[in-house]
Amino acid sequence: MAEQIPLYPVRSAAAAASCKRAAYSAAGPGPGAERSSRYQLEDESAHLDEMPLMMSEEGFENDESDYHKLPRARILRRKRGLEWFVCGGWKFLCTSCCDWLINICQRKKELKARTVWLGYPEKCEEKHPRNSIKNQKYNVFTFIPGVLYEQFKFFLNLYFLVVSCSQFVPALKIGYLYTYWAPLGFVLAVTIMREAIDEFRRFQRDKEVNSQLYSKLTVRGSCFIRTDQLDGETDWKLKVAVSCTQRLPALGDLFSINAYVYAQKPQLDIHSFEGTFTREDSDPPIHESLSIENTLWASTVVASGTIIGVVIYTGKETRSVMNTSNPKSKVGLLDLELNQLTKALFLALVALSVVMVTLQGFSGPWYRSLFRFLLLFSYIIPISLRVNLDMGKAAYGWMIMKDENIPGTVVRTSTIPEELGRLVYLLTDKTGTLTRNEMVFKRLHLGTVSYGTDTMDEIQNQLMNSYSQTQSQTSGNNASSTPPRKAQSSAPKVRKSVSSRVHEAVKAVALCHNVTPVYEARGAAGETEFAEADQDFSDDNRTYQASSPDEVALVQWTESVGLTLVNRDLTSMQLRTPSGQILTYCILQTFPFTSESKRMGVIVRDESTAEITFYMKGADVAMSAVVQYNDWLGEECGNMAREGLRTLVVAKRALTDEQYQDFENRYNQAKLSIHDRTLKVAAVVESLEREMELLCLTGVEDQLQTDVRPTLEMLRNAGLKIWMLTGDKLETATCIAKSSHLVSRTQDTHVFRPVTSRGEAHLELNAFRRKHDCALVISGDSLEVCLKYYEHEFVELACQCPAVVCCRCTPTQKAHIVRLLQQHTGRRTCAIGDGGNDVSMIQAADCGIGIEGKEGRQASLAADFSVSQFKHIGRLLVVHGRSSYKRSAALSQFVMHRGLIISTMQAVFSSVFYFASVPLYQGFLMVGYATVYTMFPVFSLVLDQDVKPEMAMLYPELYKDLTKGRSLSCKTFLVWVLISIYQGGILMFGALVLFESEFVHVVAISFTALVLTELLMVALTVRTWHWLMAVAELLSLGCYVASLAFLNQYFDVPFIMTVTFVWKVSAITVVSCLPLYVLKYLKRKLSPPSYSKLSS
Repeated sequence: MAEQIPLYPVRSAAAAASCKRAAYSAAGPGPGAERSSRYQLEDESAHLDEMPLMMSEEGFENDESDYHKLPRARILRRKRGLEWFVCGGWKFLCTSCCDWLINICQRKKELKARTVWLGYPEKCEEKHPRNSIKNQKYNVFTFIPGVLYEQFKFFLNLYFLVVSCSQFVPALKIGYLYTYWAPLGFVLAVTIMREAIDEFRRFQRDKEVNSQLYSKLTVRGSCFIRTDQLDGETDWKLKVAVSCTQRLPALGDLFSINAYVYAQKPQLDIHSFEGTFTREDSDPPIHESLSIENTLWASTVVASGTIIGVVIYTGKETRSVMNTSNPKSKVGLLDLELNQLTKALFLALVALSVVMVTLQGFSGPWYRSLFRFLLLFSYIIPISLRVNLDMGKAAYGWMIMKDENIPGTVVRTSTIPEELGRLVYLLTDKTGTLTRNEMVFKRLHLGTVSYGTDTMDEIQNQLMNSYSQTQSQTSGNNASSTPPRKAQSSAPKVRKSVSSRVHEAVKAVALCHNVTPVYEARGAAGETEFAEADQDFSDDNRTYQASSPDEVALVQWTESVGLTLVNRDLTSMQLRTPSGQILTYCILQTFPFTSESKRMGVIVRDESTAEITFYMKGADVAMSAVVQYNDWLGEECGNMAREGLRTLVVAKRALTDEQYQDFENRYNQAKLSIHDRTLKVAAVVESLEREMELLCLTGVEDQLQTDVRPTLEMLRNAGLKIWMLTGDKLETATCIAKSSHLVSRTQDTHVFRPVTSRGEAHLELNAFRRKHDCALVISGDSLEVCLKYYEHEFVELACQCPAVVCCRCTPTQKAHIVRLLQQHTGRRTCAIGDGGNDVSMIQAADCGIGIEGKEGRQASLAADFSVSQFKHIGRLLVVHGRSSYKRSAALSQFVMHRGLIISTMQAVFSSVFYFASVPLYQGFLMVGYATVYTMFPVFSLVLDQDVKPEMAMLYPELYKDLTKGRSLSCKTFLVWVLISIYQGGILMFGALVLFESEFVHVVAISFTALVLTELLMVALTVRTWHWLMAVAELLSLGCYVASLAFLNQYFDVPFIMTVTFVWKVSAITVVSCLPLYVLKYLKRKLSPPSYSKLSS
């Protein structure tokens, strides 16, 4: 993939200095020294520190200098001294000092284990955080200081604050106070109001979330919860209560027992928990261990059953809050670029002022003249730039929310709409974002025959016939008093008919699962137990609960073809046949699905025949080794996977009573082992997984969101690199990546093997590097190991992949991946999600988009932009994002041009009149120039568009140009500077040459020509006219002409009514604008932009 990328382990500086070529010593003290002894032993045994890290087939022949070929994967050498300070060291020092002060003022409480007492009120003295969630950025005391800091940390606003304050000094005053303080006050007022509204909305959202509490109890000692807001999985998970509390006569007895819960200290891991429950008032005292099965984390939902529990963690110590980063104020790339340009303009301002003072000969109090020149030329950096940009951002947000093609879209962060047009990396969640999390059964393959959605009625008929024959045979056997098991075992082995194979396959699917049917209670409140005969088994009143939506889809399919799961508890389950007969099966053993085994199984006994059967289903990679030889399984699994179906292989094995008793004895003995319990249990189970009869192959489709495939294709054509980050299983994530066309059908997929050490990570990265143009699929655990030892190299390789899928990701890992891409690539990132587990990723990204879906509104409320469907993201980016960026780029450069041209005229005026620090235009002329005379036409540029929205959607490749930043670059900025200098010089020199007697005529001629030039330049900049643009031009011109009658203080009214005034103004205006119109015409003819080719 990248032949020039070598892999290097993390190592100390001393080791790096001692190595001349490719051998490296062990990592020195630091993070690497804190690894567990297991990793150290593995690394030492592999002799990784003594062998070269091979990165090519030929061998490692390059010296260490090859490592520095990578622009981003190199080891950065820190700059020291003055160079370091100038290049950003001062900012680092200021930030460090601020962080130090914050840490001093807000010392974090040390997290530690805690004991929660029941029945001992006097012992409950330990203080815990307030049980509330806070997503607000400020409080009552920090709001004003915080908002002001966010504003004045930008050079543009800080500069104008200093300039405005200088007008309080009489010696430096060159105009009226309102000419400086009014624009600055307007900007601050708008910003404070906007932040206040956003803060109030956050407060309301927090209040709504904090008002939701748990207040339920279960009688059976178990309940199902949904954890989609925590880990992104919408599967229902079974939680078990403490067993000794389930034997209490009444609920009130919970408050009279003497017991306590000891729990570990708060931590990030949402998949583990360690604690103990001790009851002291029993003889002897009862001790029960607590694990993840006994916990309900905050932000989870009780899906079925009722619970009452002891609160262990509150507020900021809960798992959900600890996995959520604090909200930050996002700043767009355009704002950062403009901040740099204003610094360049400030240097030009200082240089111009120094030149003026130098030409003045440093006579008199030259420092005072220097400051006056700085104030005279201060319009080089226009305060109206901030005003126009903020108003433009508000206009873009309004356009987005009013777009009928993307209904329900909400702009929650109005400061970064241009970011939608600069994105390179798109990181998306899977469940609820790309998919609906609605599983639909699509295919049943028996080896010789395959059934699809259009042939399910055949399965239903064959199943009905098969159960009718079985029922008649059973009746006959009962009449002759022949044991059915003996009769069946003595029958000769013949090839099974299709009908019997369908029967066996459907029955296996209906039995091999962890699904529980639930019937809603219709009795009075509080009735929680019903006799089995009194339960309502109607289909309308039944819902299914399971830890996997795949299993629910399979059981719903068996119901649709006639075999219905009607009841299940911990020891038995009941099926209803097409004829209405109830079949009862005793559950002897259940082997749950794990990511390591990739399969699950169940051993059941048929109560009517006493047959014991071991059913198993799982992924084809796990099942192909345990089923009998066949020649079709691998090929059909590949075919279904290419169709985007999630496949499961179903098999069975009949067991005699002796075989099962032998297995049960060995299984129970293995579970009692103290050492290597997991391995021994797995070995016993594997003894059954031999020569199993292959029954069928099932295919389930996870329904995609509407138009996901064309949307992803559009985004890829627009140049975006798409990564999928999900908490789901690897097989599921890979399947969805293919079905959604995130990974094309012809594209290879490299599944990164699980790695736990540096050596394994090194070998797997070598294998991955040899793959070309293939998508990467990696788990969160393996990703963590790779980033620990080979962060630069891994990110560099992954960024070259056409698509990346990260599965089993925690919320913290998602945010970490976003930050890695930002740091290593310097590109803009966008995160998309719909669950609470996506909030950290959304907040860490440069642009966060939330989708309102089944997983709640937490992600959409925390996002910068909220959409109702994934397909709306395409138009949001390629139409609104593109338009917002190009409009803001044109608007900002034109506003700077407006300030540069008047500053050029001031410089020419001061030069002609002996370098006097006297303003050319005073009072209302300066205010009117930036407001009523030119504001409406300039601001109307927010309505401009180079191509129609339909064309932008049809040709998403136009979006690629935006990532290069060509609409606002040093080149375009310098072009506008040259235009400003040319036009400012022509206007001022023209007025000086053509005026005859009085100086006031110079002001009238030059200012009128200046206003006309600005109006004509707006017309020159516009690419597509809108009727409001024409109204703005005419309105501004009318305002200026009407105001001439009231500007006696600045103009000679009789003079401006003469023909001489008109022709002089017209001549100067034509000379300043006509050459630019000619140049624009020639450029469009000789080198037209890409969008103009499409328009034509």
